[in-house]
This record gives sequence, structure tokens and C-alpha cells, in this order.
Amino acid sequence: MGILRTCVSMLSTSLEEVTSHNDDLSTAVALISKTSTICAAICRARTNQELILPNKQVSFTENFLRMIFGNHVDEYMVKTLDLAFVLHIDHSFNASTFTARVVTSTKSDLISAVTAAIGSLKGPLHGGANAAVMKMLKEIDHIDNVENWLDNALAEKKKIMGFGHRVYRVFDPRATHLKKMSHHWGSMTKNTKWFDISTKLEKLMYDKKKINLNVDFYSASTYYSMGIDPDNYTMLFAVARMVGWVAHAYEQMENNRIIRPKAKYIGALDKKYLNE
Repeated sequence: MGILRTCVSMLSTSLEEVTSHNDDLSTAVALISKTSTICAAICRARTNQELILPNKQVSFTENFLRMIFGNHVDEYMVKTLDLAFVLHIDHSFNASTFTARVVTSTKSDLISAVTAAIGSLKGPLHGGANAAVMKMLKEIDHIDNVENWLDNALAEKKKIMGFGHRVYRVFDPRATHLKKMSHHWGSMTKNTKWFDISTKLEKLMYDKKKINLNVDFYSASTYYSMGIDPDNYTMLFAVARMVGWVAHAYEQMENNRIIRPKAKYIGALDKKYLNE
């Protein structure tokens, strides 16, 4: 994510600066397309493979997957990631989107806004949840270990990743689709281990704590079954969310007022100034 953030920032050397909603959309489109290219290049470089250039003859998602995996991409893989991208494109004023709008509200440029958003998404409490879910599933490792692992984690007051949401108090509607995808991928690869652990953990977590899962939970096992390294999950989030960040930035520019939340001081009063 640090490399992605720096590479997107460097696009300022070649793209036009956008500070108004009336400006040409070419920079916005370039940010969306180039983010996917940069992300795919990082995935290839991390495994010491040669970079693959974009192919303008295929769809956005198929192109992205081909730049990661080469030509070993089937129709269902494209359909799965297409769905995941749509589900992650936008979600109200989450931390990274709010960051993008705050930067835009100062009349800074679009690239600065999305670069700041990537920095926000890099934080594990925002963008790294599904990678943490996969780490958790690997730690549990077997369906028979789920309840004991969960009881110990709850006793130690550990945060169970992939559960709970600041907005939803019910089952995250986005997770419904990814759960189906996770099951399909488990069946297709003849390895339902991660899906089985996930479903048991989902049930026990609700039975014990009445906490529903969120969109990150089943995206972890879905991506893993597709052959995507968990360390790259947050970059995939950024590829999808770039569309939302750009849209929010343009909306902010159209009817702009600088975002300046008020702060209420609750510290000590009447402190004396000491000149030592």
C-alpha cells in the first residue's frame, strides 16, 4: 500500500491537475485505470515475475486479472472480481472517502485527494480487515478448532476480524453475495476448508455475541481460493474504491465548502502560564 500510494502520487508528473468539477475527466479516468495497472504490477513484482502490459481489448476486470495471472483467467474469475469491485466501490463517508473529501474541500487537486485516501485505507482498521480475516482462518486451520479458538479469543478480548460494522447492525447485505462466491470457489477448487471454517465461525459468533459479519469476512476466503495473496487484498480494495473517491471528490468540488469540524475543548481551565 505504501508503494501504491507513492506511485499514484507520482502520477502528478504526467496528468493534468484537477481542482474543479468542470475540468476534463481524463485525469479521473486515468486514475481509475492506472491504479489497477500499478496494483497488478506490484503483485507481479512481489513474486519476481515480469510485468504484463494492459490489454485494451478486454474489460477492466479481465484486464486487471490478466496483468496479475497472465492468460490463466476464466470467465467465473472475472465475474467474481467484478462483483467484489462493485461491492467495494463506495460506502458512504468511510475514513478514506472522508479523507478525500476533506483534501478536496481545500481546493487541492484530485491526485492529492486520492493519495491521501490511499494513506487512510492503508490503516488496518479500515482497509486491512479481509487480510486479517485470512490470517485468522489460517490460525484456526481446522473446523474442529473453531469454537475453542473463538472462546479463547473472546476471553482475551481480542478483536474478531470481519465482524461488526459502524453502520450496519444487521447482516451486511454485501456479504450475502460474497458468501455465495466463497462457497462456489471452495467447491470449484475442491477445497471447502476455508468456507467451512468461516460458516461455523459466523454461526458461533452470532450465537455467543449476537454480532453479524461484514463485507470483509467472506471476501477473504474468496480471494484466497482465487489464488490472490492476502498481502495484496487491500490494494484490490483501493482499485475498486478509487472510483468512489473520484466521484466523491467531484461532488465536493461541485458545491464546495471547506470541511472544518468544530472541536470542543474539555481540558483544564484557568491554567497559569509559567515563564521558566
